[in-house]
Amino acid sequence: MEYIYAALILHELSGKITQTKVKGILEAAGATVDDSRIKALVAALKEVDIEEALKSAVMAAAPAAAPAPASEKSAPAEEKEEKEEEPEEDTDLGLSALFG
Repeated sequence: MEYIYAALILHELSGKITQTKVKGILEAAGATVDDSRIKALVAALKEVDIEEALKSAVMAAAPAAAPAPASEKSAPAEEKEEKEEEPEEDTDLGLSALFG
């Protein structure tokens, strides 16, 4: 997946996806680089309209996400009340937890 992400970053920033640029991103991220995989990726993406692929992926994902809220509405009222009565643990420690 990191190879695809590198290609998407390059597409977003410059539109030009080359082996050298993909390798540079992967190395900067600390990933193990396989030159043959990079070469295959760049060759495969030459024939792909990335903008069109992204648009169709977003349209395909949107209807799948819509039914999720409907399943919450069908839950019995008793279960909802029980969930509301349970005290929630305070897991939000804020930014101070990151810096000590």
